[in-house]
Amino acid sequence: MEVNNKEILKPSFVSTLFVQHLLFFSLAKCDSTFSPPVNYLIDCGSSHPTQLKDGRTFKSDRETTSLLSTAEDVQISLDSNLSSAVPSSSLPLYQSARVFQEESTYSFYISKTGRLWIRLYFFPLSHPSYNLTSAVFSVQTDQYMLLHEFSAQNNDSPVFKEYLVGVSDSRFSLKFKPKKNSFAFINAIEVVSAPDTLISDSATAISPLGEFKGLSKSALQVSYRINVGGPTITTENDTLSRTWESDESYNIFPQGSETVVVSNESIKYPPTGVTPLIAPYSVYASAVHMKEPSVMEPNFNLSWLVNVDSSYSYLIRMHFCDIVSESLNQLYFNVYFNGIEGLSALDLSSQTNALATPFYKDFVLSSSAIANGSILIQVGPANLQQSTADAILNGFEVMKMSNNADSLDGLFSIHGKYKGQSSLSKGMKILASVGIAVAVISMLLTSMICIRRKKRPQVWEQDNRFSSWLLPVCSCKSSCRSSTAYNSCISKRDHSNSITPTGPKRFFPISELRQATDNFDEKRVIGVGGFGKVYLGTLEDGTKVAIKRGNGSSEQGINEFRTELEMLSKLRHRHLVSLIGFCDENSEMVLVYEYMANGPFRSHLYGSNLPPLPWQERLKICIGAARGLHYLHTGAAQSITHRDVKPTNILLDENYVAKVSDFGLSKVVPEKAQVSTVVKGSLGYLDPEYYMSQQLTQKSDIYSFGVVLFEVLCARPVICPTLPREEINLAELALKQLKKGAFHEIIDQRIIETISPQSLQVYVRIAERCLADSGVDRPGIGDVLWNLEYAFHLQEGSSQIDADEDTRESIVTKEYSDAVESHEDKRESMATSEYTDDTAGHPCDPVSDTSNCTDIFVFSDSQLKLDR
Repeated sequence: MEVNNKEILKPSFVSTLFVQHLLFFSLAKCDSTFSPPVNYLIDCGSSHPTQLKDGRTFKSDRETTSLLSTAEDVQISLDSNLSSAVPSSSLPLYQSARVFQEESTYSFYISKTGRLWIRLYFFPLSHPSYNLTSAVFSVQTDQYMLLHEFSAQNNDSPVFKEYLVGVSDSRFSLKFKPKKNSFAFINAIEVVSAPDTLISDSATAISPLGEFKGLSKSALQVSYRINVGGPTITTENDTLSRTWESDESYNIFPQGSETVVVSNESIKYPPTGVTPLIAPYSVYASAVHMKEPSVMEPNFNLSWLVNVDSSYSYLIRMHFCDIVSESLNQLYFNVYFNGIEGLSALDLSSQTNALATPFYKDFVLSSSAIANGSILIQVGPANLQQSTADAILNGFEVMKMSNNADSLDGLFSIHGKYKGQSSLSKGMKILASVGIAVAVISMLLTSMICIRRKKRPQVWEQDNRFSSWLLPVCSCKSSCRSSTAYNSCISKRDHSNSITPTGPKRFFPISELRQATDNFDEKRVIGVGGFGKVYLGTLEDGTKVAIKRGNGSSEQGINEFRTELEMLSKLRHRHLVSLIGFCDENSEMVLVYEYMANGPFRSHLYGSNLPPLPWQERLKICIGAARGLHYLHTGAAQSITHRDVKPTNILLDENYVAKVSDFGLSKVVPEKAQVSTVVKGSLGYLDPEYYMSQQLTQKSDIYSFGVVLFEVLCARPVICPTLPREEINLAELALKQLKKGAFHEIIDQRIIETISPQSLQVYVRIAERCLADSGVDRPGIGDVLWNLEYAFHLQEGSSQIDADEDTRESIVTKEYSDAVESHEDKRESMATSEYTDDTAGHPCDPVSDTSNCTDIFVFSDSQLKLDR
């Protein structure tokens, strides 16, 4: 008989192995079950218990009356079918509700302290006496504000809120506080213990990279819980009654990814650490990895995009399980958040010592690293020789962290105190400062009037020049804020330079702004951004204006409101957006601008059905924007760095005259100086040197403008995740193509044949210099402006370039001569002037600016350079 070469196992060894195997699965089985010591499930408004498909039973109001303290409440029930948008698993919970007309409190006895799940169900049922869609109320615990002035007005489908809140007392309260003259309602409540091991106290911090401690002190709100590569997992299939949403709506490039699924039995939880309580088998049994990794671009990333509130930090939990490799030590990959590397060369083998074994990692992404209200989550190959060019993700969770007001919805504490940077209501600090200054000046001027009346009463009465000198340039009524009225004011002041800083702006009552926008009708929204929504308004005299209404609960919005009001109250230039007035009445934060008929520059480059702009028109717009930046850097009383230069912040009037807008992130930075500051801006346009050093200079704007110049020429987003990774970042791609001598391949093919080679050469060279790694190697904005105007000259006269132009072309070579410096003063004077008669014939001079303007927010995909 032939003997097998494999070692024959002895009976005693087999028995031992069997016992160990049985013990392992017994422990795993124990870890997969959880009996919460605190378990309150209430079906509000229901007259009988409600059992769900997952086996849980929610008690009726009658059974839980001892928990509720209220002066007056109403129970509502609905027998008819609900909207198809209601999930079938929780459908019975939305068929009844409890309505509170005064502050009401649920009080729960807590037998074991620790973290609690707080799950709230809202659906505005129809009722003849109560219109639940009009209800406005807050929900809070003993320490945390969960919802501040919440309303279900625009929700035709259920609203489900899920929180994790730490409790250290034996009593726990959940309060519903209606706004004045309103009421509150709730359909169902869960207050349930969470496992002690679910959330640890520490995580990996992103931006800057390090360790974050203190998670136990934060309340969390679940924003997303995603099952990558698999279907939705309902509460029936999760021990902790969680729902895991499919990733289909968040995978921004599914064409480059491939789904892999194995059986739940294939998943082997480790003896310690990860258990099914962290995530169920189904999460780790499905994944997305790179499609045909052997033929994919080496720099490609798998990407998911989720929308968030930029004013909060977030806890992000990433779930991994290697179900694609055939052996250990094959898979190494990187993890990115908004382009920032969170993990480098992650080797799941070293973490788990086995395949198909779950592993998770927690990260904290601070609000300073979140731009444009979104988080881009990416995994990509580590590009190591010993690894396969692949990456994998099984699931992820995104949880909002409470802020310094102990709130998950705004900056008001449970005591009603505002916990923003200023204790004064939005903008009041600015108004107080302005009011004091105006009062002092008025007193001085009054004294001067008395003196002058005594000396020259008749001259004063006949000339009346004092009134025109006293009133600020922008003190005209909104009905006369046209260019004509403005020039009239200038002529009275006898000033030839119309960029003199202006005084305080007009105050608009909120009632007037409501009337101008049809009570802020959503149909009038023309833009949305981090500050808030922008509405097209019409004043009583028919003047069209752009009305930007801020989000009073957003710290980011408050800061931007204050900064923009301060900046634009001091600035006036042909190529800067003009501010008409503001409103901070009744806790409102509203800025009013003139309306710009042709909207943001980017809309005329790509992403819309508008016809492509000719090359000469694009050059004129870039020149106008450069003139605006030149004034900010060198012409204003204090040198200002914009910090958010991009085509969406360059607005066009009806004659395509460009104006730089959105000064919410701007900062006063002395010329040639550095200022330490928190990094802010749009990732993709953000200066890498500024990001790494956190030292802001004017050259940070130069880098951003260089990116804009390439974006204008190539007519594509600066970040395009659907492309191979080496082509995602336009700035990187442009520099690579220039080095290869293949830049023509990425130029906008719709206009490439119309561009003069000489004009293109000058334009590309100055754009390339703007992207120099070191700020000291980048040109000043005066150099940039001069080169753009020269490129325009070359384009305009491309068929007849004379000797003088040949001489000037030699100036813009790599070996920039001293001649450029000798022209610097002349160029600065030209850029900061208001284009009077002596420059009217300049071929780059835009047509007269007689239009209105607005600050329109249209956010583009953005992130840092991925290889930094």
